[in-house]
Amino acid sequence: MESMTPRSLNEARERLRRTIDEYIRLDAELRTLENTNYRVAIFGSARIKPQDPLYRDVFNLAQSLSERGIDVVTGGGPGLMSAANRGVLAAKRRRSMSYGLPLDLPSLVEPANRHLDVSSAHKRFSSRLDEFIRLSHAVVVSPGGIGTLLELMYVWQLLQLHALEGRPVILLGTQFWSGLLEWMRSVPGDLGLLNAEDLTAVHVVDSPNEVLAILDTHHAQFLVDQGHVSLADAKPETAAERQEHAIVDLTDDLRLQLKVTEQSSLLELANAA
Repeated sequence: MESMTPRSLNEARERLRRTIDEYIRLDAELRTLENTNYRVAIFGSARIKPQDPLYRDVFNLAQSLSERGIDVVTGGGPGLMSAANRGVLAAKRRRSMSYGLPLDLPSLVEPANRHLDVSSAHKRFSSRLDEFIRLSHAVVVSPGGIGTLLELMYVWQLLQLHALEGRPVILLGTQFWSGLLEWMRSVPGDLGLLNAEDLTAVHVVDSPNEVLAILDTHHAQFLVDQGHVSLADAKPETAAERQEHAIVDLTDDLRLQLKVTEQSSLLELANAA
């Protein structure tokens, strides 16, 4: 392969610099254009199966978010990503979108799941991380491996450096995350490699309901800031209101089933005659 001359190398670097500058400009422009609805990024393992209780927890969480009109963004793959996207589509009163950002890499055989309204594939982890940040207003991190840790640490460092507007970062599963947090306090923390306040950037909870309690408050403030509602009207639904809506949904479903049954019976009678 012919080696590059200093001039051609400098020209290539300059082209890359200009491309990155344009990328940053367009990313900021898209952030403004896409800031139309509150979105939560849900990170987690691709290896968790549907029979795992954690899968059901993430499914239920996404379903509840969808019923609140909150979009959900995932990596678009299997496991807990699929659980979250499925949960959005399963909501009775769905008022949100299911986003997926799958990876398109020669070394990765992981097709996008089938539960997406919007799919945006990426050939690089870095651009995918940027889109997670651009689309979302809050982050929920369920148990996962290296990829999940990469996503968590990327968001965490941006918050640490104040390079990102404040947002909830919620770790789901005290037992899973407590060891990591204890290590960060006792090793890099004790060595003075991070500040104690850096560890306050995350919440650690054990249930979808605890996640929702944090997100409801942040979502309400988003609606006020966007001018959609007043502060008085931005209060989340109470448990009683959610129960009332569930009863209405169930009643509507029963009426629809009864109507279909009556129509089928009439059709059978007509055919018999």
